[in-house]
Amino acid sequence: MPYLSYTSLNIRLKESLMGILIYVVHLLFSTYTILLFVRVVGSWFPSLERSNFMRFVSHYVDPYLNVFRRIIPPLGGVLDLSPLLAFFALSILEKIIIRLILL
Repeated sequence: MPYLSYTSLNIRLKESLMGILIYVVHLLFSTYTILLFVRVVGSWFPSLERSNFMRFVSHYVDPYLNVFRRIIPPLGGVLDLSPLLAFFALSILEKIIIRLILL
């Protein structure tokens, strides 16, 4: 085993922890993105709204979507474009957080 100085071990540990943290952040954002997608698709099927799973998803996703619904109200009362902005904002926020971790 080659000799490693304290500083090189410290750097490796720091890089390893940053990698784990970035992975966890990405996993959380990916999970939330999937929940958001499930909510959008589930809204097309009114019979699913009453299921326990959709209530669970709605409980966690609707507060986030409501922020964007105030910015972009549904067109004609039917076509809700707020999820597009929500997906975009979620992606940008993930990239910003990962960049901050890498600083």
